[in-house]
Amino acid sequence: MAIPDRLVPLLAEFDFARERLTDRLSGPVVDSGNGTDVPVGPMTDAEYLWEPAPGCWSVRRRADGPGPAAALLTGAGEWGRETSPYPHPVPPPFTTLAWRLTHLSELLALRADHTNGTRSLTRDDYRAPGDAAAAITDFDVSAGAWRAALLSVDDKDLDTVGHCSYPHGGDPEEPFLDVVWWVNQELLHHGAEIALLRDLYRVLARPAV
Repeated sequence: MAIPDRLVPLLAEFDFARERLTDRLSGPVVDSGNGTDVPVGPMTDAEYLWEPAPGCWSVRRRADGPGPAAALLTGAGEWGRETSPYPHPVPPPFTTLAWRLTHLSELLALRADHTNGTRSLTRDDYRAPGDAAAAITDFDVSAGAWRAALLSVDDKDLDTVGHCSYPHGGDPEEPFLDVVWWVNQELLHHGAEIALLRDLYRVLARPAV
């Protein structure tokens, strides 16, 4: 199927942001933005779960329960991501790299399912990884699923309200093209947050060698 013309630049933006974040998480280098390769090591488990401020929301073992700043753990499996019932606290708690990366992977995987999959998955089905390597793999799988969903649509689908039935946002009331734009900005802004947290860990928390 030919890629609709309106989707081409958004798909290219998604691919760029996905590659940039993957390189930032895994190394061995990341493009500085001007074509220069900057060395970067792979994310460690300690970095993945680092809490740079009191009262962080993070990813925690279900057996331990949520921390004092959260009310519950979402998802399935051994680990869950912290949250609270609506309305969320204001100001929102600071969230760890693990929280932000699993949030991003979850929204990609679930939106893919609600575009060209079973259209049944919810946050209760998502399994948050508890270590860095598994989280990087999970992001790659989730991003790949969303990309495949994008390649499954035609020009008519881009204008179809509710083509993506993702239940944790406004997707059922929006044209699919707007959903694609929204997912790109989620990837771009959370990718930037994750990159900054990696920089902060490097200068503030990484043990001296």
